[in-house]
Amino acid sequence: MADTQIEQILAPLREAVKKQGNVVRSLKESNASDMEVKKAVGELKALKKQLDDKELALQPPSETFNRSKFADLMIRRFFYDQSFSIYGGVAGLYDFGPMGCALKSNILEQWKRFFVLEEQMLEIDCSMLTPERVLETSGHVEKFADTMVKDKKTGECFRLDHLIKNRLETLIKDKKQTPEVKEECKDIIIKLDGMTTEQMSDIVNKFNMKSPTTGNDLSEPVDFNLMFATQIGPTGDQKGFLRPETAQGIFVNFKRLLEFNQGRLPFAAAQIGNAFRNEISPRSGLLRVREFTMAEIEHFCDPSDKSHSKFCDVENTIMKLYSACNQMDGQPPVDITIGEAVSKGMVANQTLGYFMARIYLFMMKIGVTKEKLRFRQHMSNEMAHYAVDCWDAECLTSYGWVECIGCADRSAYDLSKHGEETKQRLVAERKLPAPKTIQVTELEMDKGLIGKTLRKDSKECVEKLSKLSINEVKQLHEFIDNGKRDPTTGLTLCKIGNKEFQINKEMIPLKSYSKTIHVEEIVPNVIEPSFGIGRIIYTLLEHTFKIREKDEQRTYLSLPPLVAPLKCCVLPLLDNDKFTPLVSMLSKNLCLKGVSNKIDDSSGSVGRRYARTDEIAVPYCITVDFDSLVEPQSVTIRERDSMEQIRVPVSEVVDLVYSLSQGNTVWNVAKVKYPKFESQQTNE
Repeated sequence: MADTQIEQILAPLREAVKKQGNVVRSLKESNASDMEVKKAVGELKALKKQLDDKELALQPPSETFNRSKFADLMIRRFFYDQSFSIYGGVAGLYDFGPMGCALKSNILEQWKRFFVLEEQMLEIDCSMLTPERVLETSGHVEKFADTMVKDKKTGECFRLDHLIKNRLETLIKDKKQTPEVKEECKDIIIKLDGMTTEQMSDIVNKFNMKSPTTGNDLSEPVDFNLMFATQIGPTGDQKGFLRPETAQGIFVNFKRLLEFNQGRLPFAAAQIGNAFRNEISPRSGLLRVREFTMAEIEHFCDPSDKSHSKFCDVENTIMKLYSACNQMDGQPPVDITIGEAVSKGMVANQTLGYFMARIYLFMMKIGVTKEKLRFRQHMSNEMAHYAVDCWDAECLTSYGWVECIGCADRSAYDLSKHGEETKQRLVAERKLPAPKTIQVTELEMDKGLIGKTLRKDSKECVEKLSKLSINEVKQLHEFIDNGKRDPTTGLTLCKIGNKEFQINKEMIPLKSYSKTIHVEEIVPNVIEPSFGIGRIIYTLLEHTFKIREKDEQRTYLSLPPLVAPLKCCVLPLLDNDKFTPLVSMLSKNLCLKGVSNKIDDSSGSVGRRYARTDEIAVPYCITVDFDSLVEPQSVTIRERDSMEQIRVPVSEVVDLVYSLSQGNTVWNVAKVKYPKFESQQTNE
């Protein structure tokens, strides 16, 4: 179908999205109620989904993906499989096999080179066990939850909003239902995102919803925190969680990192590690799991200066950007340089734009298909309240567009919250253009008087007073002035923290004085690129999965040599002892050069062995044949994707494979330098 025909089909859907987008804008401008806005946004999301689904349905046939053959290859060649499969498996947990493990290791190695090394980041490795207090401060304990229900007989759990949506969508498609019921179902789906647990429970009861797998009755809804809870220490007194993200470890170590960087901004810290989310109903293979590897960067910068010194290096990078405006107007993503996007205000600032461009270049380097990568901006209803701007790098898979990387300007939220909770100064210093005089007020506790008066309670009182801000101490002074004093002691009963103490103002005097300063304290802002490594691996495997033309039984993975699990396979033409010394020597020299390889001297024709190496994405095969045993010694190199072969002297073959695997040269250049090989000699 021609592009013009596709656009004609999509035009009415685009117009409907644009119309609803204008409704949302109008409601926000007129300060309409939250419920009105949520309903309008829900309708907009529903229309956007119709548009996205239609666009995917109109893809050319060549884009269709054979998921069953792909899954068969992944399991048969043990790239990955469900954990504990001999015991029936555990949903949302996966083990990487030898090839998957090597692929993951290679991607992380390239990530470290591309970001940590080239950007001179500070890498740290923090504990996966996190005390409850840290995650209470970050908001995870309160907000990191979904509502679920259980099958009363089997105990199977379901995420409530998904269960309701799936059931109502079934009713909408049911020809026996009245138009009134169908309209009500559509209205509920639109409002579902903003509903309380009680409202969703009422819907379950009204439509008499049952377990979708057994038809059994469902339990009452409960809020389920997605973090894995545990206890730290033998007594179980200190509650903790397995971390749901790696970022908090970087934030709580900010002071040490700033000191290591000589107190200078900007700087970036990076961490690679596992995170855990106890998904209610994990699905879609590696795309939604309970344990996953993240690679996160926190770039700390001056809130008044978010320019980037290396932005000029990437400003001409053309990327596919799907802005919030285009989404609300029903328009497709646009190809635009990141420099133009920043100058127009589409992307909030240079530093955010710089990292978006670097993410794009990294994804291209490891082999993600260019046409299947876009950056989608969060709309206002998706954006965290503290975020300035946020873009997701999304990849098109057989499951639709999948978020693989988030890139957000998180402002100063995290450092501010941890600083307030711990009373630590998580700040940096900025040199002033000229000195200035400021008025300073400090608390000077009279610990001797407190100890003499409160005795056994003095230590606890001092500890709680030390956590108060100056404004809180001033409020305490006002309370003492206006409060009721004990006629015997002259002290006032004051609540400090969660306990009451009898104190007076003499115990907590405030000292004010003038001070000339040359620097001022600032809470740095944070730009955060966050990579879901499992999702990137899955996307890359899908994008590089191929079926040979005219032979649908032969599948292979066209992974770039840079990240391929094995770079080379060395194989003798036949099972002949004469080939063994040369095969072993070549494999050893490849290892010394740092080129991962394997020897395939198994039974079967050389063609069958080539097919086996193709399935595990080996980009180059060196074949030792009878011509290799005579002077001048030479071998053949076969390239996986084209299946072309060239003849190369033994003395040069290791260096050539090394250069090819590192991207220092390409196959087309090698083809020009060395003669093409047409057929193998199979007898002496």
